[in-house]
Amino acid sequence: MKPFVLCTLAALLAAALPYPVSAVHVVSTVTDQTGVALTIYHQNLGLVKDRREVRLPKGAGELRFMDVAAQVIPSSVSIASRGGDGLTVLEQNYEYDLLSPQKLMDKYVGKEVRLYQKNVYTEREEEVAATLLSTNGGAVYRIGNDITFNHPGRVVFPSVPDDLIARPTLVWLLESLQDKPQTLEAVYLTGGITWRADYVVTLDEQVGRADLAGWVTIDNRSGATYRNASLKLVAGDVNRVREEAPRLMKGMRAEAMVAAAPPFQEEGLFEYHLYTLQRPSTIRDNQTKQISLVTATAVPVKKEFVLRGEQSVFSGPSGAPKAKQKIGVFVEMVNRTEHHLGMPLPKGVLRVYTRDAEGGLQFVGEDAVDHTPENETVRVRLGDAFDVVGERTQTDWKKLAADTYETAFEIVLRNHKKEEVTVKVVEPVPGDWKMVSASHPHTKGSAFTAEFLIPVPKNGEAKLSYRVRMRY
Repeated sequence: MKPFVLCTLAALLAAALPYPVSAVHVVSTVTDQTGVALTIYHQNLGLVKDRREVRLPKGAGELRFMDVAAQVIPSSVSIASRGGDGLTVLEQNYEYDLLSPQKLMDKYVGKEVRLYQKNVYTEREEEVAATLLSTNGGAVYRIGNDITFNHPGRVVFPSVPDDLIARPTLVWLLESLQDKPQTLEAVYLTGGITWRADYVVTLDEQVGRADLAGWVTIDNRSGATYRNASLKLVAGDVNRVREEAPRLMKGMRAEAMVAAAPPFQEEGLFEYHLYTLQRPSTIRDNQTKQISLVTATAVPVKKEFVLRGEQSVFSGPSGAPKAKQKIGVFVEMVNRTEHHLGMPLPKGVLRVYTRDAEGGLQFVGEDAVDHTPENETVRVRLGDAFDVVGERTQTDWKKLAADTYETAFEIVLRNHKKEEVTVKVVEPVPGDWKMVSASHPHTKGSAFTAEFLIPVPKNGEAKLSYRVRMRY
């Protein structure tokens, strides 16, 4: 063949390959890591910034970036040299075909393996060469001219196929203009990691005060460990486009760890709030970690009894003469600096405890709380009152016109406690309404609610009666 033809063929082959035949393969593991920053969001999402010191040869080369999160979102990946220009990304891939016994067997279908079996007479292990024909429902082998399955011995493979890897890996084809160590930073989003806030309130009813402790609970199922990470948390609901992305789910186990820590530093970030831990922290894979967020003592609290009516009782005459009503118990506190708080509180679950006659803590209820900015009220529903009960009776119903109605109610409140209580009665009156008469003053909580504050004496009862006209 003529030299010109050989050169042309070589050029065509080189153009067809994904990278030059002479490209160098560089492997980077977590041992090259010089720093990692982790930002965690509420929506099962984390932003990882992984910095590593890697020596890349001049020219085109393949970088295998190992020890990344198993739930990395491939379309979010980027890499750059922190030393400036001189690095061009030609191609990037995410390889997640992980090594396992079954996948190793599948890759060797049609290839030769070695079978080892112990001879029961000589008690020595004997070796035989075999061709793996199938793994469908079990391994089928050809040994010489014979076909067999359910081999009792062990299978030995000559090597691991190139397309099977031990752990998820990011692969880049890079063009480097310099031959020296570089600080590379890979940035990517990963699923499988989230955080929430948990609050514990110890309530002292006698003095109307409470102690509050807030914790950040981080749950890491992303498939990676973040050692000595610079940790940031974003409070707020970040909009995301839902898309299908490769995922690897690992076996889950929970490891609870309580770590004493200085408070987080809070700052505004766009329309969200950012909390930065003032020290590095290691977030291990398959670990649940708690870190102190906020503590406050002697916070003023207010307890409230609320009877909330149902709008259906205003739609027509009631068939039942009396209806029992549950009275909810709420506690609230204001997130103010003078109340020993003041930092914007991220959403989470708030659990309330109080002390019994012997001084022991007892759980009295919990509720989900939303993001609470400074100077806003945290309000928690603990449950229903046991010793304060309500009873409703509809005493009248009239249709005055095609769109106008009038109804009257009597609500009896009974208090079996040893102290007086005040019950807030909230009535969701529909339409354009006017209070015709009432035994107690009322206020408009909103356009469609009438609110009454009813004092109920200890071991006694109080009655609220009112008549309202509605137009709808």
